[in-house]
Amino acid sequence: MLRTARQVRLGTELRRLREAAGLKAREVAGLISSTSAQMSQVEAGFAGASEERVRRLAAHYACADEALVDALVAMATDRTQGWWEEFRGILPPVFLDVAELEHHATFLHEVVITHVPGLLQTPDYARAVFGYMVPELPDSELRPRVEHRLKRRAVIERDAPAAYETLVHEAALRIRVGDRAVSRAQLHRLLDESEREHVTVRVIPFDTDHFAGASAAMMHVGGPMPRLDTVLRDSPNGTAFLDARSQLERFRTLFRKVEQASLDPHRTRDFIHHLAKEL
Repeated sequence: MLRTARQVRLGTELRRLREAAGLKAREVAGLISSTSAQMSQVEAGFAGASEERVRRLAAHYACADEALVDALVAMATDRTQGWWEEFRGILPPVFLDVAELEHHATFLHEVVITHVPGLLQTPDYARAVFGYMVPELPDSELRPRVEHRLKRRAVIERDAPAAYETLVHEAALRIRVGDRAVSRAQLHRLLDESEREHVTVRVIPFDTDHFAGASAAMMHVGGPMPRLDTVLRDSPNGTAFLDARSQLERFRTLFRKVEQASLDPHRTRDFIHHLAKEL
């Protein structure tokens, strides 16, 4: 089976339950007529688990959290073949993992410092971002990246969209990744998207006092319950998926701090209107 970030997360949660119960993999394998190797494959995300097996494991681990068990069963049995599957073998797996994670999100909280949020980018803006990569991408690589980025918008455009709040630093609005026309169109796109009932855009101006959150860029993706949230952080070495409880709590707090430094949605709209008029 394909080893996706969602499958890895299921295995991680099952391992955490086992360790909390004080059991070794070989002990559990004997209880469910399996092997240590098979248990390791499941916990590493290389093998799936049926609903029956997930529930049996939860019972052996004395997990009384029915909501958590139901959520893990859903992760184990959901075989959704989403739009992102058309990019398998074309784009790096992390692109598909991000799209799948967003598809299942209950909410999305994002902080961006130097670029407009990917979910709200125009085609020309996205093309300029990917076109700046080194080494330069051939058109056959560039086109699917742009197409994938635009299709990610499904999470905020579908019939039951996820609530999305993004905190955007003024730097991201002023940096011209393309030309003046691209920047102007991108600002108008932000204004249009902020009209959606479930989309909140807030700006952190340059002149905000006591803001030391320039390294706070992240996306916090809500799971079916807080324990199953995930934080994504990009770096030059790739995208990290963070899900330890201490990490999640840290980034929840960080998001609240950045949010407190941002303008409210109404003032944000006025701010973006003013920037657009300057171009």
